[in-house]
Amino acid sequence: MKNIVNSNNAPAPIGPYSQAVSAGGFVFLSGQIALNPATGELVTGDIETETKQVMENIGAILKEAGLGFNNVIKTSIFLMDMQNFARVNEVYGTYFTDNFPARETVQVAGLPKGVNVEVTVTAIIS
Repeated sequence: MKNIVNSNNAPAPIGPYSQAVSAGGFVFLSGQIALNPATGELVTGDIETETKQVMENIGAILKEAGLGFNNVIKTSIFLMDMQNFARVNEVYGTYFTDNFPARETVQVAGLPKGVNVEVTVTAIIS
């Protein structure tokens, strides 16, 4: 059985998908970009600002599911430019303190709305 997870404190989906789906003891979050949930506008400025908004959106969805970043077991980071890796990693690292999740980071040819970073996570329900 699957349950849909939606938070009013994270951006509404911009297509036919859910913010997250809970199934089989896991919560699978859709990729998050730097959209301000209150305005629906992109948060721009620099890669650190974008990344922080992405991680805050993820945190809001995890919270709605009754979880936190300590429940995250896998992340995928998609970057428009791998030159931003260290800067993204610095912000990302502030959301995890120990027992870090598995992760991959890849450079892609394009992301929704022309953003520079998108992150998706899988969390375990414990």
